[in-house]
Amino acid sequence: MELADEAATLRLGATLAGRVRAGDVITLSGGLGAGKTTLARGLLAALGLPGEAPSPTFAIVQTYAPPETRLPVAHIDLYRLNEPEEAEELGLDELRRDHLLLVEWPERLGASWWENALRLRFEEAPQGGRRLTAEVPPSWEARWPPI
Repeated sequence: MELADEAATLRLGATLAGRVRAGDVITLSGGLGAGKTTLARGLLAALGLPGEAPSPTFAIVQTYAPPETRLPVAHIDLYRLNEPEEAEELGLDELRRDHLLLVEWPERLGASWWENALRLRFEEAPQGGRRLTAEVPPSWEARWPPI
């Protein structure tokens, strides 16, 4: 999927907001500035978050709950983790039970953490914008592609 610009990435996030459920995991991979946080911001805005969502780079986990958003969401940025063991303190297993998880830099924990996740990867497109590729688990087959 081609995303021509930031507005297209925000729109994709907004479209995904209509398809997500508590317990879903969406991983967002790609280099710095690739569009991961932009997609998350579009999704969070469409779920009702007033104002722009901050990047969770320093907090690592930023949670949102009704009435602020339509459903509980945990926006997670694993960039600062050095070892997978550090994730134990984050409570991801508990959050996964009843939150939508938006996970940036999921590779910091390894693929086994994200077996049933919708895995989205952003790369720079040769003509500008971004190319998005998706690994779609069975739980997302009826919901993907969102456009």
